[in-house]
Amino acid sequence: MGRNSASYVTHLECSATGECVPARTLQNLSAAGRPLLVRYDLERVRKEFPRSALTDRAPDLWRYRELLPYESTGSVVSLGEAMTPVIALDKLARRWDLSALWVKDEGRLPTGSFKARGLALAVTMAHELGVREMAIPTNGNAGAAMAAYAARAGIRSLCFCPSDTPDANVREMALLGAATYLVDGLIDDCGKLVTQGERERGWFNCSTLKEPYRIEGKKTMGLELAEQLDWQLPDVILYPTGGGTGLIGMWKAFGELEALGWIGPMRPRMIAVQAAGCAPIVRAFESGAVAAARWENARTIAAGIRVPAAIGDALILDAVRASGGIALAVDDDAIETAWHAVAAEEGVLLCPETAATVAAIERARERGAIRRGERVVLFNCAAAQKYPLPAAAQALPRGGAVDFKRL
Repeated sequence: MGRNSASYVTHLECSATGECVPARTLQNLSAAGRPLLVRYDLERVRKEFPRSALTDRAPDLWRYRELLPYESTGSVVSLGEAMTPVIALDKLARRWDLSALWVKDEGRLPTGSFKARGLALAVTMAHELGVREMAIPTNGNAGAAMAAYAARAGIRSLCFCPSDTPDANVREMALLGAATYLVDGLIDDCGKLVTQGERERGWFNCSTLKEPYRIEGKKTMGLELAEQLDWQLPDVILYPTGGGTGLIGMWKAFGELEALGWIGPMRPRMIAVQAAGCAPIVRAFESGAVAAARWENARTIAAGIRVPAAIGDALILDAVRASGGIALAVDDDAIETAWHAVAAEEGVLLCPETAATVAAIERARERGAIRRGERVVLFNCAAAQKYPLPAAAQALPRGGAVDFKRL
């Protein structure tokens, strides 16, 4: 990790009121009940951290340490977070008349999902600030990531997940040593139990955006993407939106990069993609609301975006609108069709949440949110093998002779 280096963090800031909060103390939400954002002395970073300094650094998440919140490299809790590849989907790009369509494959990260980014930073900061127990509500991948990093740091972990969470995720959390509980309800019902335990047992609440540091890990998706595209951001990013930490984090990252002089003012149009069976952000966007009401009876095969109420709703909507983007919903049939198509045509296995963003491209083209010849980026949130995969359309029969003339 290199030499010890002091943090460039100046303070934490309430995303709603701008209230400043000391950075070196444990924090959850602000006094106003809204997410806290980490602020840096970007002028000092600009003077002391030239872009060329990246050349000799390891190709991992921690290469951007001046824009990360930990105080000492000795506090870092790592499982080997390598930069994830950007893969061209050329056949689909031609179909939609795009100059480029890329997917950044986050399934290559530890525990097989992009949740590793946020939880690596959250656990690192918890470790640095003396936390001994952490709890999280999860649809699967976040709990697995927290359990892994907490095990590495010697922190006890507790995971609360809906009872229909994929069995592979549940077993993963338990194997990693987490006290794992199945809850009759959705992820926000799990969140209520975590909040109750925070109040009654004193464990640290690691819910999405209820602590300041998961967003700092997720913003490295934007930092990496900018560097991998030679500091020329794409025209459009489609992002599968549940809690929306990655979308908010990338938007924050782009602002910080501009303040450093590493990129110009151009921003991608951010398209928040949700499932038709759970689309609170889409509904709020289309109605002009500044916040999103809870979505009742949420259901979708894309479990990671089955989030009926997001604490970062206002931040998501702000980023989408400021970018000139939109919010779109797609139904489960379209998600499954896109899931098959990308695998069969491009040889890339996506998670269902990312398949939702593929399904949204056609609608975005129709609405003018994606235009001919543009450069478009998707994020594959997790390894497809972590999910119950849809049945193959043409499976060979079991047993018996194979009629090769018909193959």
